[in-house]
Amino acid sequence: MNQVFTSWSGGKDSCFACYRATINGLKVRYLANMITDDGKRSWSHGQSPELLQVQSQAIGIPLVQHQATRDNYEAEFKNMLRTFKQEGIDGGVFGDIDFNEHRQWIERVCQAADITPHLPLWGESQEKILRDFINLGFETIIVVTKSDLLGEEWLGRKVDLDFLKHLDELRETKDITPCGESGEYHTFVTDGPLFKQRIEILKTRKVFRDEHWFLEILDTDLRAK
Repeated sequence: MNQVFTSWSGGKDSCFACYRATINGLKVRYLANMITDDGKRSWSHGQSPELLQVQSQAIGIPLVQHQATRDNYEAEFKNMLRTFKQEGIDGGVFGDIDFNEHRQWIERVCQAADITPHLPLWGESQEKILRDFINLGFETIIVVTKSDLLGEEWLGRKVDLDFLKHLDELRETKDITPCGESGEYHTFVTDGPLFKQRIEILKTRKVFRDEHWFLEILDTDLRAK
């Protein structure tokens, strides 16, 4: 069985890609996440490293977090991949769907570490991905929005079929992709087929920075399923 890591944001796309990898017979050894050099937030969705550790515990796959600045991000990502390679991991799973520039970046950094990239969502309809994700029983909420597209009232909202309907209405006047592939919104997954325990969110606060709204999750509990 091929051993892989999953590039992990805590959101729906990386989670769904990880799930697809496991049902396709890949052994996911680690969830891999890059955090800011001060150790306070993940680079992907701005969540606390501690929150992602809780998610890792709920899923039952160890989380590896690697610090980087904006300037040395790629070099540090490659270093992380080389370490994985030394541990017998020969593949990486990524949740990208259709952003070619990022796929080229993935292929470049993986090649540098002799890692095979796997993109199980690539090229599929974003709406189909979202529907499949919801119908499989994954539960996720919105934790980041671009403020010019989605206001703070969207924070904490569950991504479900009702959300998809509202998104369709919004897309008539705003440039929003169904999965938020261009960074329109980001999510945090709390339960689903990949999870051994579900995450209950107990305390949050809303923060505005860099033209984005963030839902900071301050306290959680793990519950049996």
